[in-house]
Amino acid sequence: MREKKYIMYCRKSTDAEDRQVLSIEAQIKECEEVIKKAGINVVKIITESKSAKIEGRKGFAEMVEMIKNKEVDGILCWKLNRLARNPKDGGEILTLMISETIKSIMTPAREYIPSDNILLMSLEFAMATQFSLDLSKDVKRGMKTKINKGQFPHK
Repeated sequence: MREKKYIMYCRKSTDAEDRQVLSIEAQIKECEEVIKKAGINVVKIITESKSAKIEGRKGFAEMVEMIKNKEVDGILCWKLNRLARNPKDGGEILTLMISETIKSIMTPAREYIPSDNILLMSLEFAMATQFSLDLSKDVKRGMKTKINKGQFPHK
């Protein structure tokens, strides 16, 4: 049996230079520890600075295409919420796991494999989606509160 090939996917939610500056670097460092401990073969690293709240990320699409073309067997990422915060992208990852096109998703905390973690993965993707929805509401409420106090809602 050949060695599994992984793609490392690291994402931060914004492309603003002054926000989350160390996020991708920190994710890569954490994932490198997994590589050392598990001895996995990472053939490509994809990084991007874009929210996963809505679909349409180029790096994500490239990763999915490599998986579908069987260029890689698995994904290495910091947390599942780096992969998706919307139902369509999360569903795509779950579908690829169920069909065993993805053989493994490795994170520093655990390994997800098709035979035993689909329910947990579904829950984690749903929680990531809900977090994004709640955050949007909280930010809007905070801005409305500032306006009601006569303050400017931005810098």
